[in-house]
Amino acid sequence: MKVISQIKLPVEKEMELFEKKFFQSMSSKVALLNRITHYIVNRKGKQMRPMFVFLVAKMVSEGTVNERTYRGASVIELIHTATLVHDDVVDDSNRRRGFFSINALWKNKIAVLVGDYLLSKGLLLSIDNNDFDLLKIISVAVREMSEGELLQIEKARRLDITEAIYYDIIRQKTATLIAACCSLGAASVKPDSDEIPKMRRFGELIGMAFQIKDDLFDYGEEKIGKPTGIDIKEQKMTLPLIYTLNNCSDKEKSWLINSVKNHNKDKKRVKEVIVFVKESGGLDYAEKKMMKFQKEALLILESYSSSPYRNALELMVNYVIERKK
Repeated sequence: MKVISQIKLPVEKEMELFEKKFFQSMSSKVALLNRITHYIVNRKGKQMRPMFVFLVAKMVSEGTVNERTYRGASVIELIHTATLVHDDVVDDSNRRRGFFSINALWKNKIAVLVGDYLLSKGLLLSIDNNDFDLLKIISVAVREMSEGELLQIEKARRLDITEAIYYDIIRQKTATLIAACCSLGAASVKPDSDEIPKMRRFGELIGMAFQIKDDLFDYGEEKIGKPTGIDIKEQKMTLPLIYTLNNCSDKEKSWLINSVKNHNKDKKRVKEVIVFVKESGGLDYAEKKMMKFQKEALLILESYSSSPYRNALELMVNYVIERKK
């Protein structure tokens, strides 16, 4: 059995019902919108985010979920889908999960409007049901994701990024959404409890480990749908590169910065940068940091009694750093 199927097993029924509710939450009186949302639903990914919501809810409440849990999962998926649609416009990307992106099929203007529509649907789903605590969790995540992206753009221009700033960027850009999923799961079944910040931290740690793993793929040999060296071409400062910049001679440092800034389209030069980062211990360092986040996340889970939900979350934490793509 594939790892994802194993993770999904304890919440399989909930995920089936969620898919129906999620599709309903997207519906509109506009035929064009329905055609596009239908296209989105039929090309769904692994659906890790709703899985987090249900697994956490069931773990902290010893096996129960309620309508708020379903709404929380739908809201997070609506908001996440909205950000992906907008991202593809910003990145001028024609593909998403191997399929044509919305902007490739229906052009940018429609894609932006669809993203706005999904965002508003998510917000209204919470407001109409007085889930203001869940709405706050989501709104904080959206704000942080935007700030993280803008901080990354600002730093990419000057390449003056420290390890601390890098953690700030990935915490906001990537980890905050997984943190929101986990805190939503807890808040849906145990409002105003200590479980909410605890699960938020758990999700944040997984998100940090997830992003560092993504950084490592940029230097890997495996075919993962993202070409090697793409982060360097896009002048993204990732942890292996930051470590190398902070631990090499001034001459090497100026060669590295010059390579990333001015020669990032030169395939030979990008390969040289990748080799240099590997030989300087950049990958080993990033891997150690990733394992540290993973261990801390597993430690939080240990404070809960053993259950199929806790076991599935442990599998998820390990999958994040062992995945091949």
